[in-house]
Amino acid sequence: MPLSETEVRAALREVKYPGFSRDIVSFGLVKSVNIHNGEVKVQLALATNDPNVPATIKSDAERVLRGIAGVQSAKVLIDIHAPPAGAGAGVGATQIPGIKHVIAVASGKGGVGKSTVAANLAVALEQTQAYVGLCDCDIYGPSISLMFGTRERPMATEENKIVPVEQYNLKLMSMGFLLDDTSPAILRGPMVTRYTQQFLRQVEWGELDYLVLDLPPGTGDIQLTIVQTVALSGAIIVTTPQEVALIDARKAATMFEKVNVPVLGLIENMSYFVSPSDGKRYEIFGSGGGEREAKRLRVPLLGQIPIDIATREAGDRGLPIVGEDRQSPVTAEFQKVAKQLRAALP
Repeated sequence: MPLSETEVRAALREVKYPGFSRDIVSFGLVKSVNIHNGEVKVQLALATNDPNVPATIKSDAERVLRGIAGVQSAKVLIDIHAPPAGAGAGVGATQIPGIKHVIAVASGKGGVGKSTVAANLAVALEQTQAYVGLCDCDIYGPSISLMFGTRERPMATEENKIVPVEQYNLKLMSMGFLLDDTSPAILRGPMVTRYTQQFLRQVEWGELDYLVLDLPPGTGDIQLTIVQTVALSGAIIVTTPQEVALIDARKAATMFEKVNVPVLGLIENMSYFVSPSDGKRYEIFGSGGGEREAKRLRVPLLGQIPIDIATREAGDRGLPIVGEDRQSPVTAEFQKVAKQLRAALP
């Protein structure tokens, strides 16, 4: 039985994009397959500035192809394009119309306060007179609806686009607006991908200077969908000072590096605690971890956010601390981060 293109493509699904669990076929890299008398030639296309990525893919793909019964020789050609100027681009990523900059707020692990950072950062950016949106991309554990104190249900336009909820001059979208308080999002991978795409592409965001994406922790399907389809201006990695969190922060940073998304900087959350009784500073999770990791990654340490009771209480009440108390040291730190981002992404 002659060798078929279907068989070749099935074999290429074993080749993963470096740094990801997704294969080069599902990423859409395979552009053509030619088979002639046992000779297989595959044409790939990808956008990257990292020479190690195409070299690794070529080696892995040719090895897999040579393992197919009946293949006498295998050759993989790669058409390499530079990512679009001004935006980090994953494979096949495009810009969202009307939005100047899309910023991903990510973490390698849960429990580091990423959503608190994303919410307060969005408010701080709005306070610089920017037009800002915030998309809660954590489909399974949405929290933005709680942090902004609204259970309003999004409406739809005649063109079947979702109208984001507006609160404190921000445009918001979250699975929390679509579910009841006790209803879990019980979804398999393909449905999660679909909802993520809808939140980004089918929401009537309008004209925005910044769209902040609150990503779920880790490097799973949602992160892959976003970096594959949306041209990100950059990513911010949230961590806490201890080594166990920094290890996972490195994984998140490496993921963005693999798909040419610049890491704009690191934010060290829960950096320290100041006792309200005596003003003494306690570094509960250690000290200097964020600074050392930022130097290792060669990115700025954008801010060090302390553990703060008022910050937690403000989020529980539905108004991020940056909007509630402009005199708070936490507010000052987020405002510093916002100024740095405005300078980097005008």
